[in-house]
Amino acid sequence: MGYRIGIDVGGTFTDTILVQADGDIVLTKTPTSLPDQSLGVMHAIAELAEKAGLDIADFLARTDLIVHGTTTADNTMIEMNGALTGLITTEGHRDEIEIRRGFKEEIWDPAYPPPVPIARRRARFGVPERLDFRGKVVRPLDEAAVRRAVRRLKKQGIESIAVVLLFSFINPAHELRVKEIIEEEYPGVRISLSHVVMPSAPEFERTSTTLVDAYVGPSVATYLERLEQALRRAGYERDLLIMQSNGGIATAGSMAKRAVATLGSGPTGGVTGACALAELAGIQDFIAIDMGGTSYEACLVKNGKPRIRSYWNWQHRYLVGLPMLEMHSIGAGGGSIAHVEAGTLKVGPKSAKADPGPICYGLGGSEPTVTDANLVLGYINPTALCGGEFKLTTQGVREAISEKVGKPLGLDVVEAAYGIFRIVNANMANAIRRVSSESGYDPREFTMVVYGGNGPVHAGMQADDLGIRRLIVPKTSPAFSALGLVIADYVVETERSYITPAGLAQADRVNALLAEIEAQAERELEVAGLERGDLHFNRYLNICYPGQTFDMAVPMVLRDGRMGSAELSETIQCFHDLHEELHSYAVREEEPIIRAVRVQTLGLTEKPAMREYPWSTASTASALRERRPVYFGDRFIDTPVYDGTLVGFGHTFEGPAIVEEKFTTIVLYPGQAAEVDKFGNYVITLGE
Repeated sequence: MGYRIGIDVGGTFTDTILVQADGDIVLTKTPTSLPDQSLGVMHAIAELAEKAGLDIADFLARTDLIVHGTTTADNTMIEMNGALTGLITTEGHRDEIEIRRGFKEEIWDPAYPPPVPIARRRARFGVPERLDFRGKVVRPLDEAAVRRAVRRLKKQGIESIAVVLLFSFINPAHELRVKEIIEEEYPGVRISLSHVVMPSAPEFERTSTTLVDAYVGPSVATYLERLEQALRRAGYERDLLIMQSNGGIATAGSMAKRAVATLGSGPTGGVTGACALAELAGIQDFIAIDMGGTSYEACLVKNGKPRIRSYWNWQHRYLVGLPMLEMHSIGAGGGSIAHVEAGTLKVGPKSAKADPGPICYGLGGSEPTVTDANLVLGYINPTALCGGEFKLTTQGVREAISEKVGKPLGLDVVEAAYGIFRIVNANMANAIRRVSSESGYDPREFTMVVYGGNGPVHAGMQADDLGIRRLIVPKTSPAFSALGLVIADYVVETERSYITPAGLAQADRVNALLAEIEAQAERELEVAGLERGDLHFNRYLNICYPGQTFDMAVPMVLRDGRMGSAELSETIQCFHDLHEELHSYAVREEEPIIRAVRVQTLGLTEKPAMREYPWSTASTASALRERRPVYFGDRFIDTPVYDGTLVGFGHTFEGPAIVEEKFTTIVLYPGQAAEVDKFGNYVITLGE
């Protein structure tokens, strides 16, 4: 096995991890380059090559795998600076995207503004055509109307067109013909077809998902093409792989055509890594948290598997109806800006990002951030960030916190800094409650797996607030999302519509659809060079009760890979059981509706071995770097600070204490203790 590289581009830093053949891991953390992130990625790879003692061409020639978690789609949606987008839909349905099922994020605020429109009304056209729910043509496609719509979109300078016709997921003939007309009338414009992006009902979900794909598609495709070209010029000849929102990887070429599937790409890698680490530690139930420079993500994992939601995924105020890891994200990170609004201290969601960054970066930032507050409180060392490679400055930090937070609230600078710290912790604790308590789980019964450059600074306090008694901080915490990328499998999610009452369903039809879907998945995974034995198929029926809007993916009961009438009946019973488990009731006397056959195809990849460390014969005291005053709520305490590079398996620490790894800092609060396990991870326990 050659080198394997994982790259996670965040809003502030680009985290890169190199896994060598012997399992040794090398981390780098470089500022994210804006607006062209590919420059920062190539700079990070060059730094890895230098650490390996090779020029970049030799280094990439020895590299088997590069997996990338990209924030391009998310950034496009956050900033709403995507392509000028148009929509062609069935006549009478062009306002589907604004009706949005009546959903409103703030139901008690009548003045709450609608989302920024992806496609303005004058760029949305309904054309006469109609298929019924079986795919039969009720009204032929009016091709002249399509041509008129495309010509008007061309005059408006539209750069990307979404095509969403009723029941195209059953019979795509009309959408395919619209695509041909667009290519004739407007060559070069990007086209997103709903039966390709999301081949299933419901209608609003499919419209929204296809529009988002059209909106972010050009920026994602441009970025990936630019990065691939840079890698080719540098000597990399394999496919660049991209993390998808469902937790699997796919080639950059396929993701450029289905850009919406890259939303949440980076954080998904972290959850993948957390699952692998928890399995080694024998932990089934945990909450994965990732605090970087700009955002904070929380994901609950039960029985070793994160929950994947297929339909009701609201991303940046638009619904994306694709399978996505269920996580909650808020604007809370080291770069989150603190400000006083109407006499109230608020932290985030606005971030200083990489440019100009927090004031302490010395790059021109003037707004006080969480990182600036942590510096004042003594949690981070101005001379030890990134192993001393990145120097922080204290100049102007205290003054800005005092002027913009302290004086308006009548607080001194330390009280103001601690207020920033407590507010951002409360915001993040609420995010954990969102994925646990609000979903019916008690967070006290879960372990926290903590990563991201800033996560280990704050997690001990959050855990104490929530009643969580155990935390694990991976040795690779600051680039943990990047590590998750290199251990991910290929994933292809495919489904075929099959709408029928359960009593009329035919097992032979299900088997035929399974064969068709799996053959398609095999073709898509040919580029990965995987053998048939490397493929694993998870097969589902999408089922609901009559009148329900959303269906549930129910694992099929099969015998020797096939379904018979008995297996079909068992699968229907499984639906009732699953519905009762998730929603607390089942209507067993009612005949369910089957809506689709779905297959998740996993292309299993070779996993790098996790390095195990020998028991350290040196004492914990040998890793002591210094002592410094650190603020713990009521006063500064003289606190031991340890050098993480000298910490080994078996070392133990009693809080208050600080361990400074190269790219992160672990803060142990009073009453907490930590022990280093054989993988170099910090296992932190809280007293009762």
